[in-house]
Amino acid sequence: MQIGPHLVQPPVVLAPMAGITNAPFRTLCREFSGGKGLFVSEMITTRALVERNEKTMQLIHFDATEKPRSIQLYGVDPATVGKAVRMIAEEDLADHIDLNFGCPVPKVTRKGGGSALPYKRPLLRAILREAVSGAGDLPVTMKMRKGIDDDHITYLDAGRIAVEEGITSIALHGRTAAQHYGGTADWDAIARLKEHVPEIPVLGNGDIWSASDALRMVASTGCDGVVVGRGCLGRPWLFADLVAAFEGRPEDIARPSLREVADVMVRHATLLGEWIGDESRGVIDFRKHVAWYLKGFAVGSEMRKRLAITSSLSELRSGLDELDLDQPWPTGADGPRGRTSGNNRVVLPDGWLKDPYDCAGVGEDAELETSGG
Repeated sequence: MQIGPHLVQPPVVLAPMAGITNAPFRTLCREFSGGKGLFVSEMITTRALVERNEKTMQLIHFDATEKPRSIQLYGVDPATVGKAVRMIAEEDLADHIDLNFGCPVPKVTRKGGGSALPYKRPLLRAILREAVSGAGDLPVTMKMRKGIDDDHITYLDAGRIAVEEGITSIALHGRTAAQHYGGTADWDAIARLKEHVPEIPVLGNGDIWSASDALRMVASTGCDGVVVGRGCLGRPWLFADLVAAFEGRPEDIARPSLREVADVMVRHATLLGEWIGDESRGVIDFRKHVAWYLKGFAVGSEMRKRLAITSSLSELRSGLDELDLDQPWPTGADGPRGRTSGNNRVVLPDGWLKDPYDCAGVGEDAELETSGG
């Protein structure tokens, strides 16, 4: 799959996830994949980037081995998005820019951003036009959902606008904003989008829990690649599986023992501490990953709680060493993980749904001040 000048082979992309896909996690995933694929940063707010917010500037730091460097931007004001994209291009901060039109969380949609924004067709077009014109030679892609809810579906219109404005590829999460992460992803929508915009690559996202799911999505939808999010939580070696599957080596699918998983957990926490510059803060940040890594293994509830409140690498390592580390990879651990809530009311600006072409009232004030989770 070609994304501008970048060949993504196999066509596998790490989905941006707030508080998750920071540099340490991207490093782990990239190491398991052998450097193959595309690994996108967590969401960067255009206003915070333009204002050079300290946290945001840390989030856009890439390891020297990350090629291409991929940033996902969130914004609702075309002028601010344009400034952020030009800043990235002129200061050589990244090699690829992805635009977020898929986030369903209230703090984003209540401002008219994320998965709410494509409903306003002229605003979407204006943002894409500013981004593409400001990016120079950098490829600009976008990630979106089907729409706000079943009564306000936007992905086909958004896809056509994207093609007309020079977007390089589109990733579609086969859910509406109202679904959040519940129910089943609509892979048929991915197929329809591919038929609707044959000019550019279309990537599918949603319910890829294993490498075989990825192959099945490509076969059933005709999409050009896959975007993997929750399926790799606590399982960065999924990218090794994906590479093996796309390269025709199904026998190389990983089934790590708990001992191997424990080693990855310690390395993940170590990388976080090095990135943050403080071991304790790194281990504390790692706590949210513990349950994902241990999913399916026979680990008592008290030990799970203990591991989830560790504050040093030695404490984490000693706790893990008390487990039965010879446990094989558990049956069923390849299934769903992460958030699964659905049927949520989408929080929108007042009157947002009255007219898809009325964009009054959306401007700099609607921009979020901080990036990430």
